[in-house]
Parts: sequence; structure tokens; C-alpha cells
Amino acid sequence: MATKTARAEGPEETAAASEHLSPGDRVALLRYMLLMRGLEERAMNLYRQGKVPGSFYDGYGQEAVSVGAAFAISAEDRLCILHRDLGAHLIKGVSPTRILSQYMGRRDGITNGRDGNVHFGDHKLGCVGMVSMLPDMMLVATGMAMAFKMRGERRCAITWFGDGSTSRGDFHEAMNWAAVQQLPVIFVLENNQYAYSTPLDQQFAVDPIERAAGYGFPGVKVDGNDAEAMFEATRQARERALAGDGPTLIEAVTMRMHGHAAMTT
Repeated sequence: MATKTARAEGPEETAAASEHLSPGDRVALLRYMLLMRGLEERAMNLYRQGKVPGSFYDGYGQEAVSVGAAFAISAEDRLCILHRDLGAHLIKGVSPTRILSQYMGRRDGITNGRDGNVHFGDHKLGCVGMVSMLPDMMLVATGMAMAFKMRGERRCAITWFGDGSTSRGDFHEAMNWAAVQQLPVIFVLENNQYAYSTPLDQQFAVDPIERAAGYGFPGVKVDGNDAEAMFEATRQARERALAGDGPTLIEAVTMRMHGHAAMTT
């Protein structure tokens, strides 16, 4: 079992830098991370000006988790993307203009102004609209993976969720069913050290990747601030899924640099 000290020091095992990335790929990874950072900073300013209704959540400092993982996913796969993983939408082809329009509730947004600012997805691009509460999207991804298997399709589903999600029943239901059915699904645990305002040592006593072993499939701990490591871990998990070997849990260890949601002042 991982100790609190080990968690604070960093991942116990980290995927190596990928040999499957070209210099151009590495430039693209950096570009997408910078684009995600710039978009969220702009959206944060708009929120503070009262131009973004509701709440606003950002992935400041966590860009590598979504960008690195989504970069390893193919066009035929499906992504269940959460509120701190904007980079995955960008990689799949959602334009910055549509994203900002979505945040401001305009008709040029992804849901044409008919939904809240973080609940969006373009199914034509393989992005499934976000569902609250967390981690409901684990069940959605597992269901899609079940459909892929039943239809004999070489596709996989991937979803992201936070460390607080591991304390809910949905997490265990999805993990168990995916393991029993050997489904082509990738679970990315975005461990940013806090569930809302609750730190890790008050959430669980067992490291989440050990929970994967408890359900009978691999779990790997990755430096969530290393886009290449995230890419390689996801690439390997996808190959395993398509080979019929079932799910993988990737624990991306990172840090939430801002609060749970944006403040207006």
C-alpha cells in the first residue's frame, strides 16, 4: 500500500518517454497544452466579467493529463471528457471559437446555447457530452465499450475522472463490469490531490491503482504533468484493449493549482 509520504514524493512507477512520438508530435503536444491554457485563461477573464454564466472550472497545470492521453486515441474511439480536460476536445478538432461560444451560452457554441457551459461534447468528433455527477462518465464509457465488444468492433472508450470519484459506487460498478466482461475501456484517474477540498489522506487508505488489481486488471501510476508519459501509458492501454485483454486504470498524479471552481473576484 502506498504511504502518504510516497504519494507526496510522486509516482511509484512512471511510463517511459514514448518512442512512438515524432519531433512534430512533441511540438503538437506542447501546442495543445498551451492552447488549452490560453483558452481557459481567456474564459476565466470572461467569467469574472460576468460573460460566462454559472460556474467555471479549469484544468490549470493539468493540461498534460488530457492532451497526452487524447493524443493516443484514434478517430474511431470515443472519449468521455470531463470539466478539467479541455485539451481532449481540442485534439479531437473542436475549435477554440466554438468552445468560447459554448462558455458564453451563444448559439455558435457546441450545444447551440442550450446547455450549461461545461456540459458539452461533439458526437461527430467522438466526444461524448459530459454528465454530472462524477464519475457517471465511467459508466457511459463502460457501456460504449460493451457495445463495441458485442458488435465485434476494434474500438475503445476512454474517460477521465478525479480522485474523489474513487469513493463513489459508480467507480466500483464500472471497474467491476469492465473487468468481468474484459471490455476495451481506459480509465484515467486525474489525481490532483483534492476532492473538492478534501485531501488524499482523508479520502482513501489504499492507493487507487491497487483497486484495479483488486478487480483483476492492470493499474499504472504516471506523472500526470508529463505529456509523453501520459501518451505512452494510454497508447499501451489502447493496444491492450484492442487485443481483447480488457481495461486499464491509469492514475495520473498531478496537482490542482486553482480552487475547485473559479471565483468572481
